[in-house]
Amino acid sequence: MKPGRVVLKHMTTISRLLMLAVALVAVATAASSGLADSTPVGPLPPGPTSTIETQKGQLVAVALPRKANGRVWRIARAFNSKVVRQVSEANVGQNVVLVFRVVGNGTTRLVFGLTRGERAKAFEARRFVVRAQ
Repeated sequence: MKPGRVVLKHMTTISRLLMLAVALVAVATAASSGLADSTPVGPLPPGPTSTIETQKGQLVAVALPRKANGRVWRIARAFNSKVVRQVSEANVGQNVVLVFRVVGNGTTRLVFGLTRGERAKAFEARRFVVRAQ
């Protein structure tokens, strides 16, 4: 008999549930720590706002001009994930294209800030209001 099987055979149901709970907490902690790594984008300068009217199930693409000198576009404010969810991001020609799937009805704002790397200062801003019916 293998030693690993003996240990599992003699574990109580409570011990197994406790091990499962510890594993789930570890996975949840690892997943949430990836979201909290970035420095928040600070105050945003004025910038253009576009409105997009769409329907549930559609894809919405946002193209932002790629910039030099280490400047990157970042999602600057939280958006309603009950309305849209980001599905991809790619450099396409001279643009950064972010694609969102419309998952529910409602309105949300996609707000982007141009920062130097992960710094808080925003040099430019772009805003998109997404209305899904």
